[in-house]
Amino acid sequence: MQAIDKRPGSVPFDPYYDPMTARALGPGSDYAPTYWIGTAGPAPEDDGPVTGDMDADVVVIGSGYTGLSTAIHLARMHGIKAVVLEANGVAYGCSTRNGGQAQISSGRLKRSQWIERWGLDVAKGMHAEVSEAFALFRDLIRDPQIDCDPQEGGHYYIAHKASVMPSLESEAKLLRDTFGYDARMLSRDELHATVARDMEAHGAMWEADGLGIHAAKLAFGYLKLARSLGAKVHTDSPVQSWEYKNGTHLLRTPRGTVRAKRVAVATAAYAPRGLNPRVRDRLMPIMSNSIVTRPLTDSELAEVGIQKLSPLTDTRTLRHYYRLLPDNRLQIGSRAAITGKDAANPAHLNALREGMARKFPALRGIDLDYSWWGWVDVSHDMMPRITGLPDMPGAFYALGYGGNGVMYSAMAGRRMAQLVAGEAVPDLPIFNTELPHEGWKTPFRRLGQWGLYHLYHYRDERK
Repeated sequence: MQAIDKRPGSVPFDPYYDPMTARALGPGSDYAPTYWIGTAGPAPEDDGPVTGDMDADVVVIGSGYTGLSTAIHLARMHGIKAVVLEANGVAYGCSTRNGGQAQISSGRLKRSQWIERWGLDVAKGMHAEVSEAFALFRDLIRDPQIDCDPQEGGHYYIAHKASVMPSLESEAKLLRDTFGYDARMLSRDELHATVARDMEAHGAMWEADGLGIHAAKLAFGYLKLARSLGAKVHTDSPVQSWEYKNGTHLLRTPRGTVRAKRVAVATAAYAPRGLNPRVRDRLMPIMSNSIVTRPLTDSELAEVGIQKLSPLTDTRTLRHYYRLLPDNRLQIGSRAAITGKDAANPAHLNALREGMARKFPALRGIDLDYSWWGWVDVSHDMMPRITGLPDMPGAFYALGYGGNGVMYSAMAGRRMAQLVAGEAVPDLPIFNTELPHEGWKTPFRRLGQWGLYHLYHYRDERK
């Protein structure tokens, strides 16, 4: 595996960190050993740790894509210079551990499921929201400070078995006829000839909006832009306690307390359970593993036959997401361990290798340059929320993308900035309801996850 440069003065990265059992996160940890951190170059300058008590108009907790987008839009749209508090290094969590895939989605549900849940009118409103979000994301990454190696080409949902082709065809028709969106089907032969020689594939659905990015370069670009607009980004400053007294939020960090009028939470799956009772246990942290091969040889590239650098996702519930990177390495990820304690179990790495080999037999046994894992913030109803915290004036959160936050986090940050500034947002369920809580089932969620993973694996792999 490739060596990763260490953060100055940092402590070793903890590969077994588990947000459901750990008391705290940080400060001072190295980054996870991801391809993105290994190839992005040094992180841009930040504002260092909080070194004493201070006042702020708005504090953003978390410096990933959502937190930095919130800071950017607070400055650009509302003239508010936020203070961002980060437990470790900038974009320490999922923002530098994902697959770098931007898709036209805001959660785990498809358009047909939106209609089933909310009806056609709301589903059309949600589609308009994610369409506007993709346009915002494209506009944002055109900024010269955000050099994130974008690769356009749309997004391909690849049918990993023949029985899923009818549902893909139905979804493509729904997108075209009901939502007026550019989606079409590809046969196996067309997919192999023009996209990728995925040997599992029986065909695919193509969506017009989809692009690949360099995950860490995107985060570091957001950091540079946010600071250029006047935001302060304080790293190694975890929020150890949060009180609300006399109209003021008191956020205690290891070296000082930050007093704020308003607070925006953007911690994804890495929020400490003690951060705030209104956020606790409203997400189900799900682990995702990812590997990146050594650069492929010319003969391997010919065998794999990937002609697009845009996102590829198969139709498993425990899906594989994969693509060829600009330096001719292949990246692939999927769901893995249930607990942090089990994260390094070789069985999970072997399963991901086997998944890659089923798709691309020429890569069976290939050397890997990078292997990592991280936590994804999955909500209990598979959709995010950007909303206020009841009974806590001036506090908001944007959480729960379910692995589809690379693109939508830009819009979520903009929407949360609007809420912080007192502006209206669209009347849609992701803005006017809280993240659901599982109530009495909360202590048993991982037992349920274990059972569901076995069921999903059976369904995914049966013919």
